[in-house]
Amino acid sequence: MDHSPTLSSWPRSQSTGRDALAPLTFLGWRLGLATIIAGLATSFFLCGYALVYWRNADMDLMVVYNALVLNDGRPQQFFDHTGYLTILSVKAWFEMLHAFDLLSSWSLSTMPPASNRAAFDAAMTADIRAGRLLVWLIATSCVLIYAGLIRAIVRDWRLALIATFAFAFSGGLAVHERILRTELLAACPVIFALMILIVIGRRASAARPLWMALCAALCMLGLENKVQAVLLIAALPFLALPFGGAQSASVAFWRNSRSSLVSALVALIVAIIAIWAAWPLVATGFDRSLLEPAGFHPLLLGRFGVYQALLLGLIGACMLTYSALWRISAAETAASMAAVAAGAALALLVLNIDYNANNVIAVFNPLEKMLKFADAGTAAAANQSSVSDILRLLLDGLGGVAARYSFVLHSSPRPTVFLTWLIVPGIVYAWMRGEKQVAIEAFLLLMAAVGIDVLGVRRALKSEYFILTDPLIILAGAILLARMPDLRVRKWAYPIALVLFVLQIAIGQAEPVKYALMRRGPESVCEWNQYYLPLMPLPWCPGTPS
Repeated sequence: MDHSPTLSSWPRSQSTGRDALAPLTFLGWRLGLATIIAGLATSFFLCGYALVYWRNADMDLMVVYNALVLNDGRPQQFFDHTGYLTILSVKAWFEMLHAFDLLSSWSLSTMPPASNRAAFDAAMTADIRAGRLLVWLIATSCVLIYAGLIRAIVRDWRLALIATFAFAFSGGLAVHERILRTELLAACPVIFALMILIVIGRRASAARPLWMALCAALCMLGLENKVQAVLLIAALPFLALPFGGAQSASVAFWRNSRSSLVSALVALIVAIIAIWAAWPLVATGFDRSLLEPAGFHPLLLGRFGVYQALLLGLIGACMLTYSALWRISAAETAASMAAVAAGAALALLVLNIDYNANNVIAVFNPLEKMLKFADAGTAAAANQSSVSDILRLLLDGLGGVAARYSFVLHSSPRPTVFLTWLIVPGIVYAWMRGEKQVAIEAFLLLMAAVGIDVLGVRRALKSEYFILTDPLIILAGAILLARMPDLRVRKWAYPIALVLFVLQIAIGQAEPVKYALMRRGPESVCEWNQYYLPLMPLPWCPGTPS
């Protein structure tokens, strides 16, 4: 059910009568949002833009190098994540800046040689700063999109503004606002797909299948940039299930036998055409003659494509379950399924913009790709399918997440963990007072975040990975508070909100400040520069031509 309680209807017991969010949102929606964006810009230019170009070498140099390589007409050389959209966007950005005479070293052939240290440093500084500007613009756009979607979900501008602030100054975005990592363009499209699913699930419309197609396309785009997005994508079908209500039932258009049948048939035809267009990519993705030389090993039953088929079946089953729960007509369900297939297939075609088979096989086999970079224990457990080993790794990961969420046992520049301290009792409280649907919604969001973080612990759950789960935690807190607005006028509500507000800024900006004050040299880059930058020697590394 989707309620929008007003302040006048809230219980006054144990309350101050004052909305705790009012003092924190006194600027209003538009000016408050502008202030958040200005804060992001201030943080970026003070602690990011002007840093020496090799400060965040992993992955700034890798992404910029590949953009330079592509602009030279050479094939992409970095496929670890795969980084496809990030590299492609930086490539196009460099081309545009060069066209306006704003960037001279826009391709590998225009870079000065490493032997000319001063010229090389100046050119690479310009390129890295140009790339950082692009990622700042992308991060700002993500915050604005998040703001619009969260307001559509909670339908309370004060709460939406606070949630936007929490996202904008989260530990994950603080990192990705200023470095060329691949997680931002992988996580945000999938998170936005989830938020769109929540909005269209709660309020039906004739265009809902079109929105479903957009969600599928966003998920596929996220997967194309970083294969770890498959973890979020796999959670989406379950996360969307409880988000329904009285207004979820199909509108009259989808209950009219003639119009609904024609529309469902059109959706099916479009899906068939889109799948036909993308089929060469599908064939390449499961081509053993490409997979085996690339070091890919089947994860299940000695065959490629098993868990991918299971995931497709899971998505279909959850769509049918959602339709039964929230009274979606058979015609709209069929049209939505076709739309999802069409949206995903059309997004696959983006891989043809700068085609490389290495990107294709990674996108179609994301878990096999991830295992290539897993630690020895994880790889052994997965390849041997040992239940005891897998259980041990999961318990170890769960312990690591519990320590990190406690903050005391394992601190990190992640202020979102303090929200979990309120969300867990909030879920229990919501259930006890009869708000079982919102309790289930928040619980599933939090469990999805915990599950993904458990797997992230195998890679030390670095701050770069927070962007995958921070938005889920913030969303869980927002929907709880939206359903129980009386909590905002309780006695301790404002002090708690103020403390969280301060912690969000202080802890969320700790990592950027640390990098700005860091004084260590660039020598660590020499451990991998010959592998990741084979055509671009670095001046300070051994073997550089003089």
